[in-house]
Amino acid sequence: MKTALLICVLPLLAAATLDAQRLKPAELLKLAQERGSTVEFRDAIRKTYKPEVMKMGGAVTGIGPDFIWIYEAEKEPTVIVDGQPFPRMKRVVDSNYWFLLAALKTGEPHAFVHTVDGKQVTQPIDIPAYGPDSYPQPGVPEGKVTEKLLHTSKIYPGMVSEYWVYTPPQYDPTVPLPLMVWQDGYALSFRLGPMRLPVVTDNLIYQKKIPPMIHVMISPGTVGEAGPTQKKLRSVQYDTVDNTYARFLREEILAEVGAKYKLRPDSYSRAIAGMSSGAICAFNVAWLEGDQFSRVASYIGSYTAIGWRFGQADPKANVDGGNVYPFKVRKEPRHNLRIWLDDGAEDMEAKDGSWPLQNIQMANSLKMAGYDFRFHFGPGVHSLSSAAASMPEALAWLWRGYDSAKTAETFQQDEGEKSKPYFRVKISNR
Repeated sequence: MKTALLICVLPLLAAATLDAQRLKPAELLKLAQERGSTVEFRDAIRKTYKPEVMKMGGAVTGIGPDFIWIYEAEKEPTVIVDGQPFPRMKRVVDSNYWFLLAALKTGEPHAFVHTVDGKQVTQPIDIPAYGPDSYPQPGVPEGKVTEKLLHTSKIYPGMVSEYWVYTPPQYDPTVPLPLMVWQDGYALSFRLGPMRLPVVTDNLIYQKKIPPMIHVMISPGTVGEAGPTQKKLRSVQYDTVDNTYARFLREEILAEVGAKYKLRPDSYSRAIAGMSSGAICAFNVAWLEGDQFSRVASYIGSYTAIGWRFGQADPKANVDGGNVYPFKVRKEPRHNLRIWLDDGAEDMEAKDGSWPLQNIQMANSLKMAGYDFRFHFGPGVHSLSSAAASMPEALAWLWRGYDSAKTAETFQQDEGEKSKPYFRVKISNR
C-alpha cells in the first residue's frame, strides 16, 4: 500500500466554493452571528458552497477559536466534536440548512462527525484551530519564499524534484543560518496554505522563540513527462529505510542550496521534518546521518511496513520499512536527537500497519531509551490538521534553548518526562 499525504486539511472548504460572490470566512462568521436564521444567510450559503458538498459532509470554517458548521439535512443533525455532542444546531429559514456556532481550543486539531437520529452520517474529519502565531501579525516583518525551483537528480536517475527556499526577514547572505528541511514541500510553500510555515516562522523569529533560519521545502520527485506514464517516486524516496534519500539531500539538494545560501553545517543547527511517509523519511535521515541533523519533527508518521520487503529472490532487494524503528530505538545505542512526534487517535489502520499504535509505540520507545522527545497526540485522522494547528508550539519546542554560539549539545530527556508513566491505550469504540 502506498499512502498519499492529504495535502488539504479542510477539503470541505478548499474545493467547495463557487465564484466571486462567495463570502470569506470572516464574513460568513459575522453574518451567522448577526443574522444566522435569515434568508440573507441562506443565500450566502448557496453562493459560497456547492450543493453536493453540503449534502456530502457539510462545511466548516473558523478563525482562531470561532467556528461555524453548516450541514444540509431534512432532520436536525448533531455535531459530535472530539467525541462530545455539541449544542443543538439551528435551522436556517426556508431551507434544510442547519448551522452551529461554537468556540474551540486553539493550537489543536479537532475531529468531528455529523449524526442524524443518533446515526453517524459523515466520515470523521479533523480541522485545525489556528492560534494567533499562525496568522500574520501587525508589525512583524515577512520572510521570503522563492519561486518553485527544479532539480534533476543523479542518485535517482532522471528524477526531477520541485523545491522552495524560505529566507527570514532581514536576511544577511553573509551570515550562516540554521536550516530546516521539509518533505512534501508543496504543502509548506504557501504563506496561508494549510501549514502556514512562513507565517509561523516570521512570528516566532520576531518573538525570539526560534532563531532566524532557512527552510528548504522539497516535494517528492517524478520521472518522465506529466501524464499517465509519469512515475511518482514519493514512496520509493520516503518509505525505503536506507541511506539513498539521505545522500540525495546531502549531495544534491543541500549542496545546490548551499551554493546560493550560507547554511550552518553543524547538526545542532539543523532540523528535518515531514508528514506521513515524509515523517518516517525525516526520522530515517536523522537516524542515519546524525552529523547532518539532530532535530526531527514527525507528523502522522508512517512507522509502518509500507517500504518493508522480505523474501525477495535477490537478498539485496530485502529492505526494512518504517515499522522497524520503534524497536531500533529501544534496542540500539541512543542517537543524539530531539524529536517532536505527532499523531491522532483516528489515524489509519491498513495492511501495512496501524498508524496510531505505531506512533504510540514509537513514543514509548523514545521514552524508554531516554530521548528528548515530545508526543503530541490528538483526536485526528490522517491529515495535516494537527501539524497545522500545533506548528508554533512544535517549532518553539524543537528549537528551544538554541544558542548560535554553540555547534553541539547533548540532548537529555526532560526531568518532567522522566517522572511520567508510559503511554497506555484503551478501547473506546466497542
